[in-house]
Amino acid sequence: MSEMDVNAIAGTLKLYFRELPEPLFTDEFYPNFAEGIALSDPVAKESCMLNLLLSLPEANLLTFLFLLDHLKRVAEKETVNKMSLHNLATVFGPTLLRPSEKESKLPATPGQPISMTDSWSLEVMSQVQVLLYFLQLEAIPAPDSKRQSIPFSTEV
Repeated sequence: MSEMDVNAIAGTLKLYFRELPEPLFTDEFYPNFAEGIALSDPVAKESCMLNLLLSLPEANLLTFLFLLDHLKRVAEKETVNKMSLHNLATVFGPTLLRPSEKESKLPATPGQPISMTDSWSLEVMSQVQVLLYFLQLEAIPAPDSKRQSIPFSTEV
């Protein structure tokens, strides 16, 4: 693996998540994550974001937790790879969280028209912020006992 192009591997991983029929954070939950990340009260935000995360389908949650652990390990080598938590969130956020293809779910500010470019920028900023939020959490509470029974290890 040391001879492999790290950019090709990262690009393949991003392509895999982008080509999923539904994003990892699901079309159903996407608007809720976008609203949750905008909460100003830190306690309410944490409660909302963790409850939403733990509400994801089991396969999505376990995949995300594994990926989250990997991305945190990548960020530990920031001095070598230049990939901070913010950079990783910028690269992977729009791939893992995206609005349904039907249309964007972010509401416009009443009385203030938003152009398509502005709307897209707000979407991307929200996607980056959601992933960055989870990357910056010290710990995510263990899923319920049903999910804990699934063999899962991030040991390399």
